[in-house]
Amino acid sequence: MSRYFAYILSILLTLCMLALTPLLAGAWWGVGIFGALALLGTFDMLQRTSTLRRNYPLLANFRYGLETIGPEMRQYFIQADTDKVPFSRQQRALVYQRAKHVNDVRPFGTLRNVYDNDYEWINHSIAPVEVADHDFRILIGAESKQPYSASVFNISAMSFGALSAAAIRALNGGAKRGGFYHDTGEGSISPYHREGGGDLVWELGSGYFGCRNHDGSFNEARFAEQAVDPQVKMIEVKLSQGAKPGHGGVLPAAKLSKEIAATRDVPMGQDCVSPAKHSAFSTPLGLLQFVARLREKSGGKPTGFKLAIGHPWEWFGIAKAMQECAISRPDLLPDFIVVDGAEGGTGAAPAEFVDHVGVPMHEGLLLVHNTLVGLNLRERIKIGAAGKIVSAFDLARAIAMGADWCNAARGFMFSLGCIQSLSCHTNRCPTGIATQDPGRWKHLDVPDKTERVADYHDNTVRALRDLLCAAGLSHPDELGPEHILRRVSQTQVKSYASLYRFLEPGELLAGRLPEHAVFRDYWEESRSDTFAAPERILRLRSSKAT
Repeated sequence: MSRYFAYILSILLTLCMLALTPLLAGAWWGVGIFGALALLGTFDMLQRTSTLRRNYPLLANFRYGLETIGPEMRQYFIQADTDKVPFSRQQRALVYQRAKHVNDVRPFGTLRNVYDNDYEWINHSIAPVEVADHDFRILIGAESKQPYSASVFNISAMSFGALSAAAIRALNGGAKRGGFYHDTGEGSISPYHREGGGDLVWELGSGYFGCRNHDGSFNEARFAEQAVDPQVKMIEVKLSQGAKPGHGGVLPAAKLSKEIAATRDVPMGQDCVSPAKHSAFSTPLGLLQFVARLREKSGGKPTGFKLAIGHPWEWFGIAKAMQECAISRPDLLPDFIVVDGAEGGTGAAPAEFVDHVGVPMHEGLLLVHNTLVGLNLRERIKIGAAGKIVSAFDLARAIAMGADWCNAARGFMFSLGCIQSLSCHTNRCPTGIATQDPGRWKHLDVPDKTERVADYHDNTVRALRDLLCAAGLSHPDELGPEHILRRVSQTQVKSYASLYRFLEPGELLAGRLPEHAVFRDYWEESRSDTFAAPERILRLRSSKAT
């Protein structure tokens, strides 16, 4: 039968080589090669775990071999320059060029079809301006004891453990050199975060790593010890992340090194578990009280929270808690909110969560911005945005939709040399970035990558300045939804201002709901004392169940 042809041929060639060994000295090489193939085919026939290998001995192994290099084959030989899976070759090339400080201009015109639906651009001005300084800053926590002047572009949350020691060193060194911040991720502050001296935003997740008791609950004294460190500029409570919102995490005991265990304050020999929800609070008002508590124990540093938007009534519950506190307890208001999008990345997440859970960043950002505007809180609370941001246009678009500043994770990974091999979860990252294998990460040249991180940031913000100048603007805070346009059909173009519904200041306080489906359906019934679904939703569930 044809499916056994390769296996039978390997046996026959082995026998032929054995017969020729008295005559040809080199025949032993043939015996070794064809004999190994014959043994592999025999093993395929005898094993019981793979039907394909039993039915196609030897041949099936070629199929599995080609399958393992499928991502590389598609990336290098099949995918177009503009295919975003998840980042296009064009996006990666732009980061590499800016990180290496080489020419990033393009010849002969755009590769994009400007008449395709969803094509977006920023309109230019007939009277462009000139701006010398490109170091755009955003003041966060103006009313706190230690306000922070942040860059408009920063490193998003990536933990030590997900990234290697060398990668953390290079990122933080680049942040120090470029004057922007480095979010620690929920894995706490490692010694490698401290080496470079770059500004840190300490992200506190549900595992309270670095400030926890043995049972996983929050340890206030341990938090205060680290939070007062001058290198820590802000505190960020992580409610959820874009790549797997509503899902906790587990670092298996086998992957838990002594350094990671010491950084996270967890015992060796046990799985390092990050629960799906926080134990320090259980209501919207409790969240704000926790944020205020962290701000106090950190010495008055700007404190806020990060979330990927999910159920709108939960976000509205937080917003209503802020509305109440704005009058009676303004000290409980967060200094900032970071909106993460469902397009965010992670080292490993369930497929369904990556593909189908959470609100994309643009819609989530717009909802948060609109809510704060409608409550007259937007001037008091800054907004950061994260989710597949790599270029100056990505920055401009997010800021036009309501963000004050942006964060990027994978963009800065590309600046370190990431090739998007999609092997972050295997501990076999070929570039030494997303691995704890010292045989891999020790080959990452920290001084060289530090410079590349800083150059990528600098050249991207320079490009943002050039975009702004072309549009007749002098600072990112002048960007509005009227500046970004999208083609919605072959014959129709709309600005973001006409494409999206933007609330007027105080509109939610005026006693009438805006013509906006989410506000109309969920605002009135949302409550500041619970994250639970409104009664109407519960009644619908009950009627469906019966």
